[in-house]
Amino acid sequence: MIRFGIDFGGTKIEAAALSPAGEFVARVRKPNPGNYEDALEVVAGLLADAETMAGATCARLGLGIPGSISPRTGLIRNANSVYLNGRPFGEDLERRLARPVRLANDANCLALSEAADGAGAGERVVFAAILGTGCGGGVVVDGRIVEGRNGIAGEWGHTPLPWPRPEEYPGPACWCGRSGCLETWIAGPAFSRDAGFPTGQATMDAVNSGDASAMAALDRYVDRLARAFAGVCDLIDPDVIVLGGGMSNVDALYDRLPAAIAPHVFSDIFETPVRKAVHGDSSGVRGAVWLWPAEG
Repeated sequence: MIRFGIDFGGTKIEAAALSPAGEFVARVRKPNPGNYEDALEVVAGLLADAETMAGATCARLGLGIPGSISPRTGLIRNANSVYLNGRPFGEDLERRLARPVRLANDANCLALSEAADGAGAGERVVFAAILGTGCGGGVVVDGRIVEGRNGIAGEWGHTPLPWPRPEEYPGPACWCGRSGCLETWIAGPAFSRDAGFPTGQATMDAVNSGDASAMAALDRYVDRLARAFAGVCDLIDPDVIVLGGGMSNVDALYDRLPAAIAPHVFSDIFETPVRKAVHGDSSGVRGAVWLWPAEG
């Protein structure tokens, strides 16, 4: 049975179809149009393209989104694609597509994909972090997404930076209306802004060429990310931390983070590995596919 999923990102929207063996049989993407009505049409068009490429019909669609669904209202909330907020996106998609749609947070989809057959395979508790344009987290335990009573489990990017230094307080203003959220410190744009370069790639190019200011910015980034992960470890003590998003491509993080996290964890040992998502930017759409069971 071929299954279909969509990863609704801040800059692009991707549709894919996977074979029963978990292999891509279709994959297509378009830019995020930046408004609600056009987004519905882009999703519909991408799904139609994926069906044509796969030679199969989508019976049920899984979709990963920024933010989450309010258990009280059924409306989208907390999405950095802010035009989704306050809208019944799942219901509108079901009407537009004439088939069932199941939504989940995009970081939860990353965690689900990597727990199944990626960097968290064989581990019981997986925490996955998206470090991209924004910052999010997802938790999977025993192969199942943990959403929590209020549907906000893993909303790590909008918790404060732990143990802030005087120069870090109160922190930059966040789009959510607060100041000092992790997203303002450890998302990709925060790293490049701190270093004074236009992009994360430009910053890492400067690091690799030995630029002192870029190297100092990377030191600060590792320290802040370590403090952020230490809070996660004290709360749920995951078996593995998996990184996705653009900053997951910074190889230095995997060598440096475990030792940087350890002093902040309330434990006499710290053995939790930090791993790069095996499926890279495919993990979001793969996790969306798996929001529906293979059969039944």
